Amino acid sequence: MSHVPVLLEEVLEALQPTDGETYVDGTFGGGGYALRVLEAADCHLIGIDRDLDAITRAEALAEQQPRLTPLLGRFGDLDELLEAEGVSEVHGVMLDIGVSSFQIDESDRGFSFMRDGPLDMRMGQTGPGAADVVNHMSAADLTTILRQLGEERQARRIAGAIVARRKTEPFETTLDLANCVEHAVGGRRGKKTHPATLTFQAIRMYVNDELGELARGLAAAERVLAPGGRLVVVTFHSLEDRLVKQFMRERAGATGGGSRYMPEAAKGPAPSFDLKRRKATEPGEEEISQNPRARSSRLRVAVRTDAPAWTDPVDTGKSVPPLKTLEVAL
Repeated sequence: MSHVPVLLEEVLEALQPTDGETYVDGTFGGGGYALRVLEAADCHLIGIDRDLDAITRAEALAEQQPRLTPLLGRFGDLDELLEAEGVSEVHGVMLDIGVSSFQIDESDRGFSFMRDGPLDMRMGQTGPGAADVVNHMSAADLTTILRQLGEERQARRIAGAIVARRKTEPFETTLDLANCVEHAVGGRRGKKTHPATLTFQAIRMYVNDELGELARGLAAAERVLAPGGRLVVVTFHSLEDRLVKQFMRERAGATGGGSRYMPEAAKGPAPSFDLKRRKATEPGEEEISQNPRARSSRLRVAVRTDAPAWTDPVDTGKSVPPLKTLEVAL
C-alpha cells in the first residue's frame, strides 16, 4: 500500500507554490506532497525525514527531479539542517505529523498490531525502541506515558499488567503487547477499536518524542520562514492539533486581549504570524470515503510576518519522563 497524502489540494492551496521560491517538506515520507509542489511551480523543495527508508526513496526521486534536495534528519532541527546547506530562509514549510503508511504497513517496523512484528516503533531506527519502554520503564512512568500521550483512562491497570507479565517473560512482539493489554482491560467489550490502540499510540509518541519534535519543528519553522512565508501543518489527533493551534494563536497574538492592569506594550513580542483562517480545515466526505486515514486529519496554516522570531520555548502541554531516563536504565 502506498502513502496517500491527505488534504492534498488544501495543502497546495495553503502553501501557494511559486516559481523560484524554496520550500521545505519536513516529513517527506513517500513524497506525496513534495512531488505535487514541484509540479505546481518551478521551485526548489528540500525534503527532510528522520527515517532512512524515506530518504532512500527521496534520493531515488531526486535522480529524476533535480529540484528536490533530500536531507536525513529531524524536522525539529530543520533550521540547523538548512543552515548546513547554506539556506538562510524559505518561503514555506509543510509538516504532516504522525506515522506514515509505509511505516505502518511494514511489520518489521513494529508500529501496528495488525501484523505481528518486532516491538520497535522507532521512526529514526536508532535509540531505545518500544520493547525497551515496556520491558524497563517503571509502572509509575508507564502509567504517566499512557495517560499523558494516549489519554488512556485505564493507564494504571495496563501498566500494572505489563510490569507483572514482563517478570516472567520480556515483551518482544507487537501482538504480545496487544494481547497483554486486551487481557488487562477485559477484552473489547463490543468496541470497534482494539483496546491496545491508545497504548500503542502513547508508546510510539514517547519513543519518537513526537510532541517535543513538533514543538521544536514549529519554532524552527518560525526562524527560517521569510516574511510572507507559509507554515502548513496537517495533524491526526487532538494532542497534535491542540499544540499547533496554541502555537499559531499565540504567535499571532490571538490568545486574548490585554486588561486595564496590563498595558498594551507589556503584552509580549510582536506577532510573528498572521492567521488567515482561525479554524482548522477538515476533509470532506468524498475524501474520507476514498481514504479513511483522512478522517481525523486537520489542516492549519499561518503566514509569517516581518517581526523577529520569538525566543519563548513552545510548550507541549504534556509532561512525561525524559527519554534519557530509559537510556540510563539500558
